[in-house]
Amino acid sequence: MTAPAETFRRSDGESPNGQNGRDHAVQRLDGRLRDLLAGKKILMTGVTGFIGEQLLWKMLTELPDTTPAVLVRPKRSQSAWDRMVAVVKKDIFKQVREAAGGPEELLRARIDVIEGDLPNVPKLPRDIDIVVHCAGDVSFDPPIDQAFTTNVIGTKALMDRMIEACSDEHGNLEKIPHYVHISTAYTAGRRRGAIPEAQHVHTIDYDAETAAGLAMRDLLDTESRTSEHLTKLRKEAEREHRAAGFLTTAADTERRRLEWVQAELVKAGTERARSLGWTDVYTFTKALGERVVADVGRNVEVSVVRPAIVESSWKHPYPGWIEGFKMAEPLILAYGRGELPEFPASPDSVVDIVPCDYVVNAILAVCATKPVIGEPEFYHVNSGARNPLTFRGLYNHVRNYFSAHPFEGGPRGAARLPQWQFPGASSVERLLSTSERAHKIADRALSYAPRSDRTRKIATDLDRFRTRLDFLRRYLGLYNEYAQSELHFVDDNTLALTNALDADDVDAFAFDSAAYDWTTYIEDVHCPSITAPVRRMDAIRRKRGNRPTTMKDLSRDKAGATALAVFDLDGTVMSANVIEQYLWTRLPELPPVQRVAEFGRVLRKVPSYVRADQRDRGTFLRAVYRRYKGADLAAFEEAVDTSLAPHMLNRLSPDAVRRIREHREAGHTTILITGVVRPLTRPLAPLFDTIVAADLEVDDDGRCTGFLTGPPLVGESRPAWLRHYASLHGIDLDASFAYADSHSDLPMLQAVGNAVAVSPDIALMRAANANRWSIVEWKIKSSSPRWILPE
Repeated sequence: MTAPAETFRRSDGESPNGQNGRDHAVQRLDGRLRDLLAGKKILMTGVTGFIGEQLLWKMLTELPDTTPAVLVRPKRSQSAWDRMVAVVKKDIFKQVREAAGGPEELLRARIDVIEGDLPNVPKLPRDIDIVVHCAGDVSFDPPIDQAFTTNVIGTKALMDRMIEACSDEHGNLEKIPHYVHISTAYTAGRRRGAIPEAQHVHTIDYDAETAAGLAMRDLLDTESRTSEHLTKLRKEAEREHRAAGFLTTAADTERRRLEWVQAELVKAGTERARSLGWTDVYTFTKALGERVVADVGRNVEVSVVRPAIVESSWKHPYPGWIEGFKMAEPLILAYGRGELPEFPASPDSVVDIVPCDYVVNAILAVCATKPVIGEPEFYHVNSGARNPLTFRGLYNHVRNYFSAHPFEGGPRGAARLPQWQFPGASSVERLLSTSERAHKIADRALSYAPRSDRTRKIATDLDRFRTRLDFLRRYLGLYNEYAQSELHFVDDNTLALTNALDADDVDAFAFDSAAYDWTTYIEDVHCPSITAPVRRMDAIRRKRGNRPTTMKDLSRDKAGATALAVFDLDGTVMSANVIEQYLWTRLPELPPVQRVAEFGRVLRKVPSYVRADQRDRGTFLRAVYRRYKGADLAAFEEAVDTSLAPHMLNRLSPDAVRRIREHREAGHTTILITGVVRPLTRPLAPLFDTIVAADLEVDDDGRCTGFLTGPPLVGESRPAWLRHYASLHGIDLDASFAYADSHSDLPMLQAVGNAVAVSPDIALMRAANANRWSIVEWKIKSSSPRWILPE
């Protein structure tokens, strides 16, 4: 299996890259890498990424006379220098950082930092010798325009700048740079069988594809703005947010439009890639990037390194080193939590995993080679050729690990690990589709259920189920083809190169994928590494109760009079609604027969009231308050003070009253904002500094007209009032609090820094979860049934 070190030519007459008749060989590595790369300046892109970070570490620790130069884009307020300071502050750089005297000293002494971006590459230093292009969009499903911008346009821009830096003023090359392109083994696309280390043959016009890919954003953005499409999105938003108000609905409509454009760009990339024989737009644009490299690099030295699935390190900087989650991690973790019941993999297909440090070592060895000008060399860095791991083997190793080291479960104990049967992609798709339909039916049925703790629990369970289904849909869609591929990546060039390493370099720079066993790597190295931070986070959540912190301990609050505490009334502070309150005030004054008649009339109107409340809270309140026509306002207020007050106070939540008093003790201004008519708020006056309520209009005789003096303060009018009040009184809304139970109060809750959902309806509960707001249950135990009228 080992090629002769002198020429790396195979005995059967076929060159290592699998192309018969091609008369060249990979050059021998004459000496140690530290000597071969001494005095070289290696420009890197992607240094803030997974491979790039370890590549920089390796150069700093093992190549003392090599100068790394890094192209880094600024990010928000961070300059390229600031971002690199953050990089070298990481643990793996500790030794070289301390030896240099600190992170900034390390940068000044060893690293050239160049601020720039892809494709907006600045002029590069003229003393560069090697360019290693690690940067690229590594998501399998980026928007099509983004994939082309990064993987095709960005690659060409970098190579053009490299050639410019190595040329004289007339454009003639003064020295020949070595361009090392980090691609992916999966640029082979949907091919089957052996994939040679060679340029993939295709006739795709990358300029035309790039132009079309970039144009898709404008095309889809224009389509998203048509009246037909906006009407559809607006109606969807109104169904969910109508009660909250027009601006909330408008904001959600625009969010849906932008998400639609983004989703369609992803779909466009996937479909275009598959129509031309690639699995996704990532591998498609990386393949086109390789063609750009070959065309632009005709007069320079070019090497293309194609890693397979890059995962945690086998040995360096320590076993299991990894930054972030890569391809396999979400699936492994989901399986360990019992949330991946099946996977559409062919059990005997090879999952081609390679440790990160092997990829980094291979890249640096490739940097030390001297390819023939204009004849790119290709290197597959993978394990499938000589140390294959099947999906069934991976499943067994992962199952063994979690059987021995399960995630700590909740009250029911550790999660039950699914038993995969590998039924095939079509069976998994049927199972997923059936589950999605069942969820949709259950969620629709839940929308008609009355508000209760049980309803919220069912909704929470359904939301968890929906999250699980979305996860499965996304990852099964992304990995379905990879899990059933029948590719075999030839790695003759890579094997020859690893065999050519100097004996003294083997320990630090080995990348022979046959040198490790999968039981040790997966069960003892990889799985412990990726689950450790998850276990730590789970422990923290268990300790903290996994609760958001907007329901703060007010004894430590220092905002004082600059903060408000704003409360809704019905369903938040008191268990009642405006129809009940009308009946409390109206029925006791009527004779028994008229009392029954009025109750019947109200009962018949309830369906129309419910429909009005779903459309617009203000319309609903106005409809109910019409029934106060003819009432004597003074008598109404007296009745509230004498007979109704005890009944109302009996409906207050002790938890709410306690919280209001805590706010007052903290020096906060307490405000009640309600759509209830003002007389009904009189018993609550001692609790609040300010009460904002609906005022009934009266005629010259002091009798109610059935109208209000102004619009009721509901929905988006509440945050508008709060912002005006805050501007007049020097209030900091970011330090303020708001409490409400209904989705119609979403705008008010969004206006403050500490929003709390109190026994919320389902829509508000979901918004609270999305915004990480506290959800509290303020129980109200009335001493009398709801149907008992005050006397």
